[in-house]
Amino acid sequence: MSFLTAEPIDILELLGSATSPERGGVATFLGTVRNRHAGREVVRLEYSAYEEMAEAQCARLVTETEARWPVSVRMKHRLGRLELGEVAVAIVVAGGHREEAFSGCRHMIEEIKRRVPIWKREYYADGSVAWVDPTGSAPAPSFDHA
Repeated sequence: MSFLTAEPIDILELLGSATSPERGGVATFLGTVRNRHAGREVVRLEYSAYEEMAEAQCARLVTETEARWPVSVRMKHRLGRLELGEVAVAIVVAGGHREEAFSGCRHMIEEIKRRVPIWKREYYADGSVAWVDPTGSAPAPSFDHA
């Protein structure tokens, strides 16, 4: 299974592949492109990755999460240019109960941000551009213009 995609994410496909009759608790997380970050107006963004390593890390995270909780995990992360409102990351975690589904889903997004080599570059209304630290809340200083 590939975890990275340049195409729009099909959340219904992820849901369908994670759920089953014995998994009554399903937690989802969708990260979408927002129009503001750290007080600045965002017009679009771009994701890039060290793809081979990112795929391997995502696979490790899924395996780790499925070993820690009795759940089924599916996830996709976009690469390339994304417009406002588009889904950047989607995670579906299905388990027998809500507790493990919520816990697994939270674990997945936090660890993706912390461990997977995916980088976000924000483009602002004023023409400036900045790389954003996925583990923090503020963008890096602007260094160029679009």
